[in-house]
Amino acid sequence: MCLWVIQKFNANFATFLIYILKKIKRMQQVQSHTPYTNPLTTKEIAGHYKEILAILGENPNREGLLKTPERVAKSLQYLLQGYEQEPEEILRSAMFTEDYRQMVIVKDIDFYSLCEHHLLPFFGKVHIGYIPEKKITGLSKIPRVVDIFARRLQVQERLTTQIKNCIQNTLEPMGVMVIIEAQHLCMQMRGVQKQHSITTTSDFTGVFRAAKTREEFMNLIHPK
Repeated sequence: MCLWVIQKFNANFATFLIYILKKIKRMQQVQSHTPYTNPLTTKEIAGHYKEILAILGENPNREGLLKTPERVAKSLQYLLQGYEQEPEEILRSAMFTEDYRQMVIVKDIDFYSLCEHHLLPFFGKVHIGYIPEKKITGLSKIPRVVDIFARRLQVQERLTTQIKNCIQNTLEPMGVMVIIEAQHLCMQMRGVQKQHSITTTSDFTGVFRAAKTREEFMNLIHPK
């Protein structure tokens, strides 16, 4: 009886182990071709970057640089994946009717983007407030909207307005306000090289045109 139990356990454990190994293999296959990378695009971009390295006087065939063009190609596709996503659909996927007409604020949203002028990063915080008319959205959807627009070639001014327009046009609230505070490496690593400079942009609609409403928003995101 004991021998039969041991054999049965071993057989079941072996089946379970095979199942786990197959799952791991499938996960590895998915990870090796992530949704934001395309093998043909990767190959084409990598080819150009190999040429760029050579033009800059480097040896693209040396050990440290052999896989650099491919890594850069995949990195760019990740950093610019926002072109393949629809921010309005993100908001609509969790849109609810709610009788709430006070300010909703999501502040200190981290973001990273690429300046379209030098392809250098700029990064910082986004603060978003809106006053619902009839519709609200899941709170996690607002940072997702920020990420989608940030994962494109951008300037901070346009990024601010795009986020504002997306929320206003989709949720149709009484008003939206967006503030972005960011550091730009194109000003820190090159050019004027001002290491501690912060660029602030803002845009707003509806009830936020009233100074009192904007003041309330500012007090809530930067309490004294």
